[in-house]
Amino acid sequence: MGKPHPIELRTRVVAFVEEGNTHRATASHFRVSIKFVNDMVKLKRETGSLQPKPQGCRGHGKLSGVKDWVRARMGSKPGTTLDELRLALQHEHGIEVHRSSVGDLLRRLGLSHKKRFTRQRAEAA
Repeated sequence: MGKPHPIELRTRVVAFVEEGNTHRATASHFRVSIKFVNDMVKLKRETGSLQPKPQGCRGHGKLSGVKDWVRARMGSKPGTTLDELRLALQHEHGIEVHRSSVGDLLRRLGLSHKKRFTRQRAEAA
């Protein structure tokens, strides 16, 4: 997602429309899309402000309430796979998510989900 247009541009676009110019003429004058002009006029009418709306993830997902449980679970059973953890979340908390969502959560928490078999550890030593 790109950055929002500056407030100065937003203000000038809305002022230009309020002076009586059409949306199409305003878009041409400021070299922006007609949709941008429409959106700015609508935003000004509905909110009274031209501040951009928040972008991106705000941290409110299905798994935001179980971070501590996942940390504790991975601490007590470090060899747990993504599928095992996903099934445990489903049975114990009633949360149904895709395994990639569980993997993303583990990455954000700085935890690993990869199993290390005894043979692999012995070879590395």
